[in-house]
Amino acid sequence: MINQRNRRWWVLGALAVGILAVGLDMTILNLALPVLATDLHATNRDLQWFADAYNLIFAAMLLPAGLLGDRLGRKRLLIIGLLVFGLASAGCAYASSSLELIVGRALLGLGASLLVPLSMSIIPVLFSEEERPRAIGVWMMANALGIPLGPIVGGWLLNNYWWGSVFLINIPLVIIALIAVSILLPESHREVNPKVDTIGILASSLGLVSLTYGVIELGEKGWENIATLSTIIGGILCLVVFILWEKRSKQPLIDPSLFQSSKFTWGSILAAVISFIMFGVLFVTPQYFQAVQGVNALNSGLRLLPLVFGLLIGAPVSDKLQFKLGSRSTIALGFLILSAGLVFGANTGINSGYGFTLIWVAIVGLGIGLALPAAMDVAMSPLSAERSGVGSALIMSLRQVGGTMGIAILGTVLSTSYRNNLKLHGFPEDVTEIVQRSVSAGTAVAQKIGSTALLNSVHVSFITGMEKMLQICGGRQSLAYC
Repeated sequence: MINQRNRRWWVLGALAVGILAVGLDMTILNLALPVLATDLHATNRDLQWFADAYNLIFAAMLLPAGLLGDRLGRKRLLIIGLLVFGLASAGCAYASSSLELIVGRALLGLGASLLVPLSMSIIPVLFSEEERPRAIGVWMMANALGIPLGPIVGGWLLNNYWWGSVFLINIPLVIIALIAVSILLPESHREVNPKVDTIGILASSLGLVSLTYGVIELGEKGWENIATLSTIIGGILCLVVFILWEKRSKQPLIDPSLFQSSKFTWGSILAAVISFIMFGVLFVTPQYFQAVQGVNALNSGLRLLPLVFGLLIGAPVSDKLQFKLGSRSTIALGFLILSAGLVFGANTGINSGYGFTLIWVAIVGLGIGLALPAAMDVAMSPLSAERSGVGSALIMSLRQVGGTMGIAILGTVLSTSYRNNLKLHGFPEDVTEIVQRSVSAGTAVAQKIGSTALLNSVHVSFITGMEKMLQICGGRQSLAYC
């Protein structure tokens, strides 16, 4: 029999497995993007939506999910979240078109939005004040490791199985978590049910969806498209309405008083900026490895190991530096190293070997490992026990918004620069159309027709776009901390 003390840790372990699946699914698809571009005839916009459909719904539903858990019961919503996540994984695995995969990814984001805040909210319920830091550490480690491990696991699966396997890997993890949560986790909810902030939910969700959709469309249609600009402006206005409403509402979706703390505000913003950069880097590097350097999916994933090692080294060092130097100095050092890695990476050339890439990817990982835990610690430090649930959900929501906008904005920069720098004069219209879709499609067509000039143009154009991306990232990191 499992005693009461061990039961808590068994539940946490099961939830960590589920959270690991969520982290994996944020990035495991990145290595499959070149394959999907070919198999599903996906455009650059489709590739961005494969990632953003998940991240956007995840971010938009984090806060409403936490509120529903408080009202209906955290265990009940966790089970529903696991079921949705598992069923959506199967749906994605067998999608036969870009639209089906985008819908499946959106449902995955919905399941993840239930799992993340509710799994974290039960920690204060299950663990004493003395045990809580260790429990949160286990939870955060599972969440953090899944993101960089996604491309590596995805690479191995793609090298041995078809692309749908990157989604089927979630199902055994979900089953393990589902059994443990159903048997071992007691139900919990607030004694006084909070009122649902319907206007806040609608305004925040509509604003995020409109803004991200508009940014993605911007890369395809340009600034002169009225519909695109209208969508972006409409999204911004919805978010402004959301902020104004939250200040007036008696029972707001988020507690505006949280932002009266400069530690919470700036810690959350810096964590979101880091997520913006990390998701952007993880979006572009697998495409660079496979399409430009010509390696298979597994080797592409393995080439991201320096990022994982940088994270694993940086995280424990960050704890020690915070104790000795303080959080502010630790974050500053992390941002300095991160910016240096990004600027270094922006000098990648058409003939740069993997040794060059290994160095800057490892530096980026180390910078993230130093800065992100310290920023999260600063953001969470002013939260009381009563506000830890909503505060943690808000921090995670801002991080997801940062990651989603990273893919949307940086992906648009990459896509626009890639198409603008292509040398397509003299090639047939059907070849031109395919080449403009993505670097993977362009590489495949150039190799098929045996055109060295076209292949060189595709690779140079992609690297030019990647260079602009990384330059923006490096500048954004420095400006954010300053």
